[in-house]
Amino acid sequence: MTLLCMVGGIVKVARIKKGVGKSAPQFLEGDPATGYLPGRKWPVIRYGLVSLLAATILVFAIELIVRGDFAGTVGFFLQPFKPGWTTIIIFALILIGLDAVLGRSHQSLMIVAPLTLALAFVGHQKSLYLGDPLYPTDFLYSRQIVALMPLLVRERPGTAIALAVGIVGSLSLLVYGWRLWRRRVPALGRKGRLARLTLTVPLLAFFVSIMDYATFSWTRDRLQIIPIMWDQKENYASNGFALAFALNVPMAHVPAPAGYSDKAIAAIERPDVKASVPTEKPDIIIVMSESFWDPTELPGVTITPDPIPNVRALRSGHVFSPEFGGMTANVEFEALTGFSNAFLPAGSIPYQQYVRAPVPSMATFLKSQGYETRAIHPGTSWFWNRTPVYADFGFDDFKSEENMPYLEKRGPLTSDAAMTEEIIREADATDDPFFYFAVSLQNHGPYEPNRYYNPTHKVQAPTSQWAKDSLLSFTEGASDADKSLERLIEWAKNRRRPTVIAFFGDHLPPLGPVYVETGFLRDNVAPRKEPPDQMLLHHRTPLIVWSNRSGPVTDMGTVSPAFLPYHVLTTAGISHPYYTGFLGQMRERYSVVDRNLLLTPAGKDTPDWARKKQIDPAIRDFRLLQYDMMFGKRRAAPDFFPETVNKRVPHTS
Repeated sequence: MTLLCMVGGIVKVARIKKGVGKSAPQFLEGDPATGYLPGRKWPVIRYGLVSLLAATILVFAIELIVRGDFAGTVGFFLQPFKPGWTTIIIFALILIGLDAVLGRSHQSLMIVAPLTLALAFVGHQKSLYLGDPLYPTDFLYSRQIVALMPLLVRERPGTAIALAVGIVGSLSLLVYGWRLWRRRVPALGRKGRLARLTLTVPLLAFFVSIMDYATFSWTRDRLQIIPIMWDQKENYASNGFALAFALNVPMAHVPAPAGYSDKAIAAIERPDVKASVPTEKPDIIIVMSESFWDPTELPGVTITPDPIPNVRALRSGHVFSPEFGGMTANVEFEALTGFSNAFLPAGSIPYQQYVRAPVPSMATFLKSQGYETRAIHPGTSWFWNRTPVYADFGFDDFKSEENMPYLEKRGPLTSDAAMTEEIIREADATDDPFFYFAVSLQNHGPYEPNRYYNPTHKVQAPTSQWAKDSLLSFTEGASDADKSLERLIEWAKNRRRPTVIAFFGDHLPPLGPVYVETGFLRDNVAPRKEPPDQMLLHHRTPLIVWSNRSGPVTDMGTVSPAFLPYHVLTTAGISHPYYTGFLGQMRERYSVVDRNLLLTPAGKDTPDWARKKQIDPAIRDFRLLQYDMMFGKRRAAPDFFPETVNKRVPHTS
C-alpha cells in the first residue's frame, strides 16, 4: 500500500513538471478513474495483473498458514491435478467485484485479506488441537469457544497477551490504512464499477452453482475440484482451504439416502419387540464423564497409585468415541438417540444444525412410561445448544449452572464429587421412577500444569516436565471421576428400588504434546483414518453398565455410543421396538458403526465402507430409518417409535 502511494506521488510530481499530462487510454470513455493509477498507459491490463498478483500472494499465504509447510504449499500450486490456480482466479474475481462495491481500486484487499488469513489461522489451530479442519458449521458454536477462553488464558497467559496485542495492533493498522487509501486513491467512476460487476458477478455466480458436492458438475471436474466429503482431511489437502471450506457450506442440508421412499421404509424388517417396562420400574442414571480415559495406556508412563481402580474393577467394556479431544455433543447425540453420526455429513454437529423439532430419544420413551426425565450438567445451559435440544429429546427438566444450587469447584470447574452429590440429592427427593442423564465438567481441558494444589498421584514418564505436569493434572481429574463413580454405586447398593448406572468417557482428552512425547501418537491428535487396531486404541474410553441387582455387565467389548440405549435398557429389563429390538439386531452384526469403520463383535473390520458401491442391507436400513425420523416423513414412527406419534411440534430456538 505504501509503495502504491509513493508511486502515485511520483506520478503527480512528474505531471506537474511536464505541465499537462497526455491523455491515457481509458477502460471506458469519459471515466478517468477506471484503471489502476489513472493517467498511466494500459490501466486495465495493469489493474488486472495487480489483482491477479494480489490474489496469488493471498491464496499462497492462506495455504501456508493452514498447512504450516512451505514445501507442501508450493507443491499444491505446482501439481496439475490440484485446483490451486482455479482458487487464485476465484479470489481475483472476488477482489475485482468487491472493488466495484467499495469504489476504490484494490481496497477490497483490506477486507478479504484479514478475514481469510484469520480463518486460515483458526483453521490451523483447530487442526492442531482437534485434528479436524475448519468447517462453516463451526461458527454455529463460536459462543462455546469464547466461553472456554478463560481456561486457555490460564494455561498460556503469555500467548494470550501476545494474541490480544496483535489483534488490537492489526485492527488499528487496518483502520489507518483504510482511511489513508480512501484519501489517496481516486474513486472509481460509475461506468468502471459497472464494468467490473458485469465481469465478476456472472462468473462468481457460476462458481457458486457448481459447488454443491451432492451433484456432479462436468466443469468442476475439469477444474480439478474433486469433493472428498468422506475424508475431510484429504478434502482440504487436495482442494485447498478456501475451496474445501466452500464445498462444506451445503453440509447443513442432509440429502435423502439413495432409495429412500415409503416403500423402502415399509420394507425394513420390524422386530418382534413391544415397548414394556417391569412392574417395579428401575431407575436409570447415565453419567457421561468429560474426557474420562485411562492415562496408564500411555507408553512408558507409570502412575501411582492407580488413578481409576473402581472403573478398572467394574469395567464392562469400552465406548468407541466418534470424536477425539472434543465435540462432546456428537457423542451425547448417539448415546441418547441410538442414531449414528456416521450417517450425517462429516464435521456436522446435530445439536447445532439438525435438532430443530422433537427427535426420539431414550428420554422420550421413558417419559411415556411414567418416568421423570432430567438432564444434569453443571455448566451453562446454552452450551452446545442443550436447552432446546433436551426439550426436543423429551426431558422434563434440565438442571444447569443457572438453576441448581451452588456446587463446589475443584480446580477451575465444578467438581465431579459435587455433581454426584447433586444427583443423589435429586434422586432421594424423587418418588417416581426416574431417568437422569448427567454430563460432568471438572476434567475438561486444557490441562495446565499445577491445576490442583494438592495432587494425590505421582507420574513417571519419559517426557518434558511440562508434559508430565499436564498429565498429572488430567490424572487427578480422572481419579476424582473414579471416586465419584464409587460414591454413586455405594449409594445405589443401599436402595430398595432397582437402579441401573452407566458411566463412560465421551472421548480421549486433548493432551496434545503428551501424546507425542510418549509416542502414543505422531501428532497432537489422532488421524481420522488409520488401521482399525489403531483407531480402537485412539478412540476407546472405559464403559461401565452396572445394576444394583446383578452387578456389572461383563464382556461387552467395544461399542459405539449409539448402542448404549440397547445395553442400558436391556440391563434394566426394559424393551422397545427400536432401542432393544432394531438396535439389538444391529448389535448382533456390528459393535462399532463409524463413518470410517464398521466392526463386528468378532473383530472383523470394514474400513472405508461408505465409499463402497455395495453396503450391508442392515446398515442401509439403519441409515434409512435414521433419516426418516430426523428429516423425512416419519413413516417408521408407528412401528419403531410409537411414543412419538402425533407429538412432533417444532421449537422456535
